[in-house]
Amino acid sequence: MVKPIVAVVGRPNVGKSTLFNKIAGSRISIVEDTPGVTRDRIYADCEWIGKPFTLIDTGGIEPHSNDIILAQMRRQAQLAIDTADVIVFIVDGREGMTAADLDVANMIRKSMRPIVLVVNKVENKEIENNLYEFYNLGLGDPMPISAEQALGLGDMLDRVVENFPRTAGDGDEDTRLKIAVLGKPNAGKSTLVNRLIGEERVIVSDVPGTTRDAIDTPFQYYGEEYVLTDTAGLRRKSKVYDDIERYSIVRSVAAVDRSDVCLILIDANDGISEQDAKIAGIAHNRGKASVIVVNKWDAYEAKNQGSQKKFESDVRSTLSFMAYAPIIFISAKTGQRLNKVMETILLVSNEYAKRITTGTLNEVIGEAVLMNQPPSDKGRRLKIYYATQGAIKPPTFIIFVNDKRLLHFSYERFLENQIRQAFGFIGTPIHLIIRERKEKA
Repeated sequence: MVKPIVAVVGRPNVGKSTLFNKIAGSRISIVEDTPGVTRDRIYADCEWIGKPFTLIDTGGIEPHSNDIILAQMRRQAQLAIDTADVIVFIVDGREGMTAADLDVANMIRKSMRPIVLVVNKVENKEIENNLYEFYNLGLGDPMPISAEQALGLGDMLDRVVENFPRTAGDGDEDTRLKIAVLGKPNAGKSTLVNRLIGEERVIVSDVPGTTRDAIDTPFQYYGEEYVLTDTAGLRRKSKVYDDIERYSIVRSVAAVDRSDVCLILIDANDGISEQDAKIAGIAHNRGKASVIVVNKWDAYEAKNQGSQKKFESDVRSTLSFMAYAPIIFISAKTGQRLNKVMETILLVSNEYAKRITTGTLNEVIGEAVLMNQPPSDKGRRLKIYYATQGAIKPPTFIIFVNDKRLLHFSYERFLENQIRQAFGFIGTPIHLIIRERKEKA
């Protein structure tokens, strides 16, 4: 599912971060700790009335000197405008409308994004009477809230989700396979994209960080149409200096959310690193089919005596949570083994959408139980009644048991391994959902 991006925008000291933290951390939102985050947390995955979205905070807009306020404010506000699907423009109800508010309003009014005007710090009737002056901003009805006291947030979020853009699921469904290319800066992502589509569509440079946004490129392969997304390189937290890169991260994560298959690109000359593991973790924990692509293998072989088998062992050790993902060794620059990339993408995409009949699945589960008896605790043994596949992309299996507290993590992993051994599921994570069913039922 493609999550809309909601940006909180405003001048300094109006309560942007307070609002961000309240939505991201309170009961009104469902918040995930995004795996693989390589930077300061400026975004949070939230949900309101069943509609998920990504909330971003325009943190760091306060300048160090008063004489650069407007320049800094324009830059930050414009970045948020360019990144977001919906803008939450927050102003200070106690202080009233200022020239700086007008400056931001003039910028965002020119955009095509929906804008929700929010007046913060409205804790009493006296302050609420000051709302009317904010109509002068020309951005519609102002919504009174108190971020600190969590007043009015529900009505505000109702207005926000009303402005979410229509997705492919609302109309004609986009059935094209979507492929996201992830990796550290200068790993060769843009070069690989250009090779696959057969033209210089994406700017290629040796300077890390050339790609600033997630770029969608439709292309055809043997008559079928696909969408390839080149994402910004994800750096280590300490290496993120530029504010543009802060928002590039959000777009890269959004690209993963809307993709079917992720290519985890590793620079062979750099070896497998912790940063590569964090990047792979984004795809893994978001339930995406993945292929590990070791790039620049020609240069590595020319300089090193190490074997491909040794390098693959190192990758498997570092990315142990992604043992299901196939590894291919290529050179995007020379085209070495490039044909394997699309072949492997098509293989894992088929596995990602594979569906197993309930009868066949329960035969495998039954054999697994006979091979390895379920665990017991204080004389009470786990009973597995039956299993069924509940969803695809990723393959999701619902297993009904007598008491899920008896299902140890290691036995759950055993069941997953037996399912993989029987049905493959190459390149895709598997989700197991454990539900209790009373014995009388």
